[in-house]
Amino acid sequence: MFQQERMIEAMLFASAAPLSTRDMAQRMPKGCDPAEAVVQLRTRYEGRGVAVVRVGDAWAIRTAPDLGPLLQPETVETRKLSRAAIETLAIIAYHQPVTRAEIEEIRGVSVSRGTVDQLLEMEWIRFGRRKMTPGRPVTFVVTQGFLDHFGLEGARDLPGLQELRAAGLLENRPPPGPMTQGDGAQDDHEAETAPGQNELFED
Repeated sequence: MFQQERMIEAMLFASAAPLSTRDMAQRMPKGCDPAEAVVQLRTRYEGRGVAVVRVGDAWAIRTAPDLGPLLQPETVETRKLSRAAIETLAIIAYHQPVTRAEIEEIRGVSVSRGTVDQLLEMEWIRFGRRKMTPGRPVTFVVTQGFLDHFGLEGARDLPGLQELRAAGLLENRPPPGPMTQGDGAQDDHEAETAPGQNELFED
């Protein structure tokens, strides 16, 4: 088992992206148990400067959370999301798998193609399975990259509504009223261009 831990450690250290136990098993000799080895390795790293963390259904080596400030770069280039993109991303994270129509129903305005394309380009969302409903609409789900960026093991670790409001991500405003024809695109455009409190979602 110690030798298997060493294999897991080497693969996680060298990999630019989190690895699933299936990925590890394909690279390890037959008869190895990567699931058990990675759990043992995680225990071995407890309290160290780096930690073995779970990212969705995969694993990665990351800096210990309390030591993160030591590694902050001197120059950081940030790209803030629009309010429309933040709202869309939050809906997908909390309601996945969710269709575009369901997103629009929750937001109360139409979702522009540019908003979805931006989130896809950032690899924070991806296409999920088609729903077994008329038209077989495609669904959206968040990616392991999204979970990794925010230090989440899974969707169950997402903050609650009170935490989001405390962080300024959600505004205390009444839900939007019924849409009239032509309102959707205008509202989404305003949402994208209006300044929003979106510091939590910086790339």
